[in-house]
Amino acid sequence: MGTYDVAVFGAYGHTGRFVVEELRERGFGVLAVGRDEAKLRALPWPDLEIRQASVDDPAALDRAFEGADAVINAAGPFADTAAPVIEAALRAGIPYLDVAAELEANMDTFARFGDKAAGATVIPAMAFFGGLGDLMVTAAMGDWTSADEAHIAYGLSSWHPTEGTRAAGKVSRERRNGKRIRFSGGRIEHRDDALPESDWAFPAPLGTRAVLGEFSMADVVTVPSHLAIPEVVTYMTTNAAREVVTPETPAPPAGGPSAQMFVVDVVVRSGDEERRIVAQGQDIYAITAPLVVEAVQRALDGRTKATGVVSAGEVFDAADFLAALAPRVTVTG
Repeated sequence: MGTYDVAVFGAYGHTGRFVVEELRERGFGVLAVGRDEAKLRALPWPDLEIRQASVDDPAALDRAFEGADAVINAAGPFADTAAPVIEAALRAGIPYLDVAAELEANMDTFARFGDKAAGATVIPAMAFFGGLGDLMVTAAMGDWTSADEAHIAYGLSSWHPTEGTRAAGKVSRERRNGKRIRFSGGRIEHRDDALPESDWAFPAPLGTRAVLGEFSMADVVTVPSHLAIPEVVTYMTTNAAREVVTPETPAPPAGGPSAQMFVVDVVVRSGDEERRIVAQGQDIYAITAPLVVEAVQRALDGRTKATGVVSAGEVFDAADFLAALAPRVTVTG
């Protein structure tokens, strides 16, 4: 390590700071890129190379990514930033990764750049939502070439949303015209009925919790992009689902991982057979950093299995990748 320079667009955001810190700890050079130069200069690493650029200025993006070996986009809403930053990465001939949890932005990336990025490396949703779940489903599949159902249950002890999470949620709600999304029958559906409620028996320390079913996250885009599973359902603990949409819920604390704990419980079914895998850790925003940085390291080292617009489970060895996240993520099953 230490031989690569990685540009981080949105370096001063909540998740962006975790990404910068992770890159530095692993010996990468970091190019801190963003729209607000004052916020870039206020970052707590005085030796960072600062490059100001906005998504509405392609020439500035080209200058900002000059000399970079890869680009990580940590600036939402990704409905606004993903396409311009991908275009700039393609012009520079370097891998692009983002941490987008926005379903619509991820769908746009696959649809818009599926052909345009042939031979390149574009990895959307390389984050807690979208990336981790996709790796887990892929690992659970093992030697199966198809399955009937994949269920991904998110057990969060709490969910204090960042400003970026709130902004992304607003964009998604506007694009859906108030409807919700689910993946069923091998396709995306827009529905206006209520989310189904049930209980999910999480392993310790959470135990059985009330969950909202079809609380669709980026996994309903990433998993079906490469796995033959016609039913992909994601669940969210009810307490977290309420907190993330409540205006009074405070933002997560700055300066380090929060006390939030998570359990991700994945069940894949084929006929009468069932396979299960569980991941546990702390702080969904902080854990995105080792996910995306491990991914960029593997992409730059050539430890990939596919090119184009690809999800985590398609481009990486899923089981090996999950093992590399220890001890910050404990995976069993």
